[in-house]
Amino acid sequence: MPASHTLDRLAVTFDDSHAVADAGLILPATLAQHLGLRGLFDAHVDLGSARGHAHVGDKAMTLIHSALAGGDSIDDADVLRSAATESVLGHVVLAPSTLGTFLRSFTWGHARQLDVVSAIALQRAWAAGGGVGDGVAVTIDVDSSIVETYGLAKQGGAKFTYNHVRGYHPLFSVMAGTGDVVHCRLRGGNAHAGRGAASFLTETFGRVRDAGATGPMVLRADSGFYSHQVVDACTAAEVKFSITAKLYKGLHTRVAAIADDQWTPIPYFCDGADVAEIEYRPFGTKGTKACRLIVRRTKPTPGSQLALLATYAYHALITNREGPTIHIEADHRRHAEIENTIRDLKYGVGLNHLPSGRFGANAAWLALNVIAHNLARWTSRLGLGETLIATDTLRRHHLRLPGRLTISARRPSLHLPQHWPWAAEFIAALANLRGIPLTT
Repeated sequence: MPASHTLDRLAVTFDDSHAVADAGLILPATLAQHLGLRGLFDAHVDLGSARGHAHVGDKAMTLIHSALAGGDSIDDADVLRSAATESVLGHVVLAPSTLGTFLRSFTWGHARQLDVVSAIALQRAWAAGGGVGDGVAVTIDVDSSIVETYGLAKQGGAKFTYNHVRGYHPLFSVMAGTGDVVHCRLRGGNAHAGRGAASFLTETFGRVRDAGATGPMVLRADSGFYSHQVVDACTAAEVKFSITAKLYKGLHTRVAAIADDQWTPIPYFCDGADVAEIEYRPFGTKGTKACRLIVRRTKPTPGSQLALLATYAYHALITNREGPTIHIEADHRRHAEIENTIRDLKYGVGLNHLPSGRFGANAAWLALNVIAHNLARWTSRLGLGETLIATDTLRRHHLRLPGRLTISARRPSLHLPQHWPWAAEFIAALANLRGIPLTT
């Protein structure tokens, strides 16, 4: 290669005050502005006399846009202060040191104020066209996840979780089919999966109804939520449920008594699987009514240790739903789709890292990252017309665009790269989002 063409001869300087890092953030920023998101923070989050109490809306939006730009720590928000980047965000961008003080000002009660913001934002986004149609059935998946921490300095995160690592154990409820996180709650690492689940689900059902869902509602959950309190919460809210059952010794006896002619083959299982159902009263004498117990049996993998000990592996669920056994069992297995949303929270925004030693600050970080995740979902749905585009894909195609701001005749213009592969989709999305009525 000729010496004149080597990269060593390319001059590099940081001197362009008109450059815009992550110029594509104008898409979610436009949606946030039309939903009145910054105003919701100012109206509903009151930190009292804490050091970080001022300009709540600007600080919260800075952290949300940092998460959408790929930041997973407080320091990463500093990229939004570079050159003219603030011009595409619609709010003042605060320094990381100020953001850290802001987060440390949160107690658990203050973090609950962010739940109010999240619920109202959900209502506004669904009213703008991002929700379900009138009378359409809604399925909600609930699950918990471990956010690992290291060391003993994390309040609530220093104790071991059920999988023998230190961390936190938050709860999530997610809309099936859209990936919207309806509700979240931070808990200490030693909390069992179902702790506080009944009240959490009652709040979840209320949020979904308040957001405009009028159709029948179904809850799907794994065995961590197998309790009469969860079933009672569903019954009180008139929500149907399917919950994976824990195979206690007494239930094993009931399953073993199912006659061979009661099993129906599942046609799409290659290695052979069958399904059957019986009437069952879970939780003994705790007052739960009898419901359907649906059991799937599958042959163990040949040569595995389980194949040496058993003819079949059994998986059971309890439900009060109506419909063919095989269809309900198949739909319940789709509960696993919630893992895609949890992965997107951890690797699409900044939830894989809870940055503070204070529990309240981490609860606020969780709530703000969930709002950032939902803002990405709504940007995809309302702007791009795509239902389940992952946040990291949205970021690569549309958000992390370099740009340059110019002003001519007092009119600002944002210049983006020529021949960008997704330019047409970007322009169409911006037009769609600007068409949403402004909320004041």
